[in-house]
Amino acid sequence: MTVASPNIPTPQQAAPPADSRERVSAFMRGIQDEICQGLEALDGQNKFEEDSWEREEGGGGRSRVIREGGVFEQGGVNFSEVWGHQLPPSILKQRPEAAGHGFYATGTSMVLHPRNPYIPTVHLNYRYFEAGPVWWFGGGADLTPYYPFAEDAQHFHRTLKETCDRHHGEYYPVFKRWCDEYFYLKHRQESRGIGGIFFDYQDGQGELYRGPDDQGEAAQYSHQVGAIEPRNWDALFSFVEDCGKAFLPAYVPIAEKRRNTEYGDRERNFQLYRRGRYVEFNLVYDRGTIFGLQTNGRTESILMSLPPLVRWEYGYQPEPNTPEAQLYQTFLKAQDWVNWSTH
Repeated sequence: MTVASPNIPTPQQAAPPADSRERVSAFMRGIQDEICQGLEALDGQNKFEEDSWEREEGGGGRSRVIREGGVFEQGGVNFSEVWGHQLPPSILKQRPEAAGHGFYATGTSMVLHPRNPYIPTVHLNYRYFEAGPVWWFGGGADLTPYYPFAEDAQHFHRTLKETCDRHHGEYYPVFKRWCDEYFYLKHRQESRGIGGIFFDYQDGQGELYRGPDDQGEAAQYSHQVGAIEPRNWDALFSFVEDCGKAFLPAYVPIAEKRRNTEYGDRERNFQLYRRGRYVEFNLVYDRGTIFGLQTNGRTESILMSLPPLVRWEYGYQPEPNTPEAQLYQTFLKAQDWVNWSTH
């Protein structure tokens, strides 16, 4: 079922409102505060430490890191707001019509690495970009479990789907497939985790999928749907706001359920080995990392997503009929988690 926007805009209404930057910036700061408060309550032991920074070319941000807590071995929740005259190559490659314009970008990003291997690592990023007449929203959230619990994957995906469906019935089907495509380690031929949603270049016009793989499942599904009704700036901003607010309900119940599960060296070593995949993805493929480095962002904040401890093992193969093997066989492949049978 497709949920139409109550106010379908005309092409002349496509420009953002005059106070777009102030409104998005206020939301991104606010959602950073909300998420940090919720995570501190979950952790129950340590608090986030804030490190404010300024960017010489324009802008700055607030980096918040929690370490050695009751739940989180290390995690960061960042807010950034930057502007400048020189667009980074990663943007111009995707949106060449933005060339010649100054840019403005703001967003909140987060990666949490729990200590207990039974609690998944989780990532969130929502962002907004303007360059002259060009503007768009992007972002998403995804879950990276180390041990397979189908009910956790189902809860995470159902929470995100319910949020998407309140705004458009085709958001989740496209953005879920796009997430599976994006968080995929091509050199390993495996997914980083069980996904979630991912979207980019959303300006309210045309088809929903704006990714690079025109032959992938996300593109094919989006082509079948076709161009959906135009959505104005406010409609997309409302969607991103709800996505940000859906994070705590999507993640906290999973962490609460698994936080007291006992584990030993086997589980811990497997967690550290799988964290290596997170490092590989973030340093090779992650566009947020690339954008931050290309715009001379603060390196400590950009690389905050990396885990504090990690290990690599040559030629690792999970033992048959183990939870580790099940992770590889089922959870590192795209699945319809919303409709998954947990019985």
